[in-house]
Amino acid sequence: MKIGVLALQGAFAEHQTVLESLGVEVVQVRLPQHLAGLNGLIIPGGESTTIGKLADAFDLTQPLRLFGREHAIWGTCAGAIYLSQNVGRAQPLLGLMDITIERNAFGRQVDSFEVDLSVPCLLNIDPEDKPFHAVFIRAPLIESVGKGVEVLASLDDGRIVAAQQGHLLATSFHPELTGDDRFHRYFMEMAK
Repeated sequence: MKIGVLALQGAFAEHQTVLESLGVEVVQVRLPQHLAGLNGLIIPGGESTTIGKLADAFDLTQPLRLFGREHAIWGTCAGAIYLSQNVGRAQPLLGLMDITIERNAFGRQVDSFEVDLSVPCLLNIDPEDKPFHAVFIRAPLIESVGKGVEVLASLDDGRIVAAQQGHLLATSFHPELTGDDRFHRYFMEMAK
C-alpha cells in the first residue's frame, strides 16, 4: 500500500505520521511525477485557496484531476473544499466530488470545537460501535451533496460533515489530530 499526501501546504505531516504507524508507504506529493504508483492520495487541511494556487503553480491540478478519476482521494477540511465542485466563490477547485461546501461555516479559529460523531461506516473497520471524536478547526460544512454521494456523518442538527462518492471521501474535520486511526484505515480500504 502506497498513499500520497499532498504536501504543498497544511497538515500533511500529521497524516503521514498516522499512515506510517499503520505500515503504509507514504509519498509527499509536490510534483505530478510523485503521483505515479500511488494507491490513493490525501489532501490535508490548511488553506484551500493556497493549496489550489500552489497546485496550479506546480502544474499539479490536471494530474490530480486525472488521478482522482481512477484512484481514491480523501480531502480533510481544506482538502474537502479543494475536492468539491462548488464553494460559492471563485477559487481553484478540483471539482471531482459532487458536493457544495460552505467555507469557515462555523466561524473563525476561536470558534473551533470538538464533538463525538456517529459514523456507521466505521463499523466495517472496528465492530465496536463507538463515536468518532472529531476536531473542527475553522471548518467547512458540506452544504449539499449530489446524486451518488453518500452522507457518512452529520452533526446532531443534521448538518453534513463527512461524505463519500465512490472512491472520493470528504471530511470537514481533522481525523489526523485525534489519535483514532479508523478513518485512515477506512481510506486504506477504499484505496485497495
